[in-house]
Parts: sequence; C-alpha cells; structure tokens
Amino acid sequence: MHESSYLRFAKILAGHYSNKTQAQEDPVNFARINIYFQPLHWDVFRAPGYYSEQSYDYDPWRPYRQGIHKLKARKELFIVENYGLPEPIRIAGAGFQPDLLNNICADTLLPRYGCAMHFREITPGHYKGLVEPGNRCLIPREGKMTYLVSEVEFNEQIWVSRDSGFDPKTNEKLWGSEHGPLRFQRAANLGSHLTEGWLNYASR
Repeated sequence: MHESSYLRFAKILAGHYSNKTQAQEDPVNFARINIYFQPLHWDVFRAPGYYSEQSYDYDPWRPYRQGIHKLKARKELFIVENYGLPEPIRIAGAGFQPDLLNNICADTLLPRYGCAMHFREITPGHYKGLVEPGNRCLIPREGKMTYLVSEVEFNEQIWVSRDSGFDPKTNEKLWGSEHGPLRFQRAANLGSHLTEGWLNYASR
C-alpha cells in the first residue's frame, strides 16, 4: 500500500461527527449523538492509534462507548484494532478534552478479540468497513451473549454506521436499529496535523 493512501485514511478517520440533522428531523427514533476519533501520541502503541468515544449530546461527560484503536494496513485493507480500557471513566470526555489522553498506558489495555474493523477504499477518500470475519466479536446484551455485526461508511463529510447483535447459535437478530443506520456529518477535522512521521512506516 502506498504511504499516501495510508496517510489519507488516517487523516480522514480522525474527526468529530454529529448526527444533529438526523436527530432534528426524526427525534422520536434518533437521539443526538457525537462520535470522536482522536489521534493518540505515537508512543502509546509505537504505531498509529486513536481514542474513540460516543456520547449523547446532552451528556458528553458520560460516553456510552469508549475504545482505543491501533491502526494497521495490509495490502488493500485498513485495519482498526479494538481495545478496551480498564477504567474508562478516567478519560471520559477525552474526545473533546484530548489532554485526558495523557493518562493512557498501552500495557493496561484490554484486547477486544475478533472486533477489529476492516476498511476498504471504495473511491478516493471514501471507505467502507465491516467487523473482521468470524462472528467472534462477542457482546453481552440484556443477559445474553451476542456477536456484533458492525457496518461503517465514511469520508471527509459523512459517517454512516449500523450495529446489530445476533445469537451465536441461531444467528437470530437480537438487537439493533429498526429505523435505519445512524447518519452523521463531520463537525470538525481532528487529523489535519498528522504526517507520515506519525505513521512511522507502520504499514511496512
């Protein structure tokens, strides 16, 4: 993979996304949500990484989803690995207060096996991704274990996502939006400062 393609993906992924328009047009079915992908200092993984956060707009300091991600590239794939935090509350709000990310220690991160996202560039600067194959990204929901099917599409303007959970034995859908995907617009670019030095040729 050419270094410029890898850097383009890394820069476009970094951002603040809001579904304000969707929530205003259909407030019954869609709450207003913010998603952040903040680049991490290279030394956290000694490779490119991100902190991600999703929160309701009315409660930004209590995100309902947080993650740490290591970025890799393999041939035509951009791979976003997934890690949990031992005490996520300690950096809640780091999406918009990135100084909190100084508290991250890679040695304490919890790998989320089977939960990496695999992205492909469909057209220049436009990406589609799915959870890695195998149905191994297991998530407990309402007392039952489910496997996650996650679909994401994004570019410099939009972020569209749909998450669903399925029974590992029957493949029956147990949870997920019945009203279509979440549709976000980019509210801020958080990756304009990223350079090939930040990537440090990690794709090689």
